[in-house]
Amino acid sequence: MSESPAPETDEALNTATRLFLDHRELLFAIVYNMLGGVADTEDVLQDTWLSWSGSRDRSPLREIDNPRAYLVRIAVNHALKRRAVISRRRETYVGPWLPEPLVAEPTGPASAAAADRVLRGESVSMAMLVVLESLSPLERAVFVLNEVFGYAHTEIAEVIDRSPAAVRQLAHRARRHVHARRPLYEAHPRVRREATERFVEAALGGDIGALMEILAPDVTVWSDGGGKRRPAGLRPIHGRDKAIRLLTSYAGRSEPQGLDIRYRRVNGDDSAVLFAGESPYAVLVMDLTPEGDRVSGLYIVSNPDKLTHVHLGEKDEEEGTA
Repeated sequence: MSESPAPETDEALNTATRLFLDHRELLFAIVYNMLGGVADTEDVLQDTWLSWSGSRDRSPLREIDNPRAYLVRIAVNHALKRRAVISRRRETYVGPWLPEPLVAEPTGPASAAAADRVLRGESVSMAMLVVLESLSPLERAVFVLNEVFGYAHTEIAEVIDRSPAAVRQLAHRARRHVHARRPLYEAHPRVRREATERFVEAALGGDIGALMEILAPDVTVWSDGGGKRRPAGLRPIHGRDKAIRLLTSYAGRSEPQGLDIRYRRVNGDDSAVLFAGESPYAVLVMDLTPEGDRVSGLYIVSNPDKLTHVHLGEKDEEEGTA
């Protein structure tokens, strides 16, 4: 007959579980910003738990002086390994690739998950995630830890096993690249919401005149259907005329009928989520011009594999059906 685990082992494992859960949302936010995918992030967190709990690298009985730093190190290094899997998957991906949108649940009464939502709200914008895709895995890890979460170069050096001088160099390259490409302003939430509503009404209604007014002449449209939704551009579309042709082709489709529009925060920005019945159909995220009156970038995620975690929820106020 097998012996029961020693009480001290049970206690140590319970402590390890509690510490992991205490830091889980921080780990989720860091890894998601490194990878741009919810499913990949959950897989990395599972690997992190196995390493942390003793199935791989450590015994639950071993004392860790700084559990937070240790967990971040495990998670970041698992995420760096995961990048190789993602890169191979991207080689055969159909059409433009966009990050898996992080869609907030409708605002409701305060709940125990409120702190979790705040942490996940630290995810960078869809536009920024697209820019981060052009960095090397190490540059991206350093940028996320330093710029998003405020880790010092010396702390990051311990996380990724590099010297502080090497981390500073990685940070400099990443900042220079990102700052050259990211928007230098942030639209007021009210302005973004109004622009989003005007755009959705014009796009779903096939109103070419209204689209001419709201789309900037040099607008770029990324449409990620993963080869599973039609029509979708096989590469980013540049210019207002081409964008309007793509958007009106969506509006001209006979199916699905009666799309339900929900306005939610996606990666921290007010955006539109379209549902066909109870199933998510597409997520629309916009970048605005500095004046805030026109759309300079449009990100459409309609690949159903990237929307499995998006739920209809209760009806939000002032929302309707297209």
